[in-house]
Amino acid sequence: MEASFHEMELLSRSLSNAHRAAVQAELNAAGLEKVGHPLLVSILQSADEDPEGQCQAQRELADLLHVSPPAVANSLKCLERDGYVRREPWPRDARRNRVILTEKGAAAVEGCREVFVRVSDRMLAGFSREELALLAQFQRRMLDNLTNSHKKE
Repeated sequence: MEASFHEMELLSRSLSNAHRAAVQAELNAAGLEKVGHPLLVSILQSADEDPEGQCQAQRELADLLHVSPPAVANSLKCLERDGYVRREPWPRDARRNRVILTEKGAAAVEGCREVFVRVSDRMLAGFSREELALLAQFQRRMLDNLTNSHKKE
């Protein structure tokens, strides 16, 4: 049975919504419901490990997450209010803010990573290695089609 484009779009949206709901439910169960954007804190953890800290600026975070800078600013404001991050002037440019994880934020990152693993394990249960490799190949191709389509035209 061949899937229609409409069915593929619905499946894609349904999978995205179900994944988001599963992650949120796991975050809530782990006491991490105030971490509004777990991927953001994970990126901040990676940035902390970068001695140059290049991706700690708000604009770079927005680019990495494919969201608007105001959306990142709002998430960061909540994370700062709840004690997960702090902001300080950029060492080389005081007009820019660097975002740094606090100890509480670093602990939340570990909890978020555990949540992502549990949800992924549940989502991918029953797939063989070959099926997972094929799925990843298809997803990379779809992403490439969407992100590089303007270059082909």
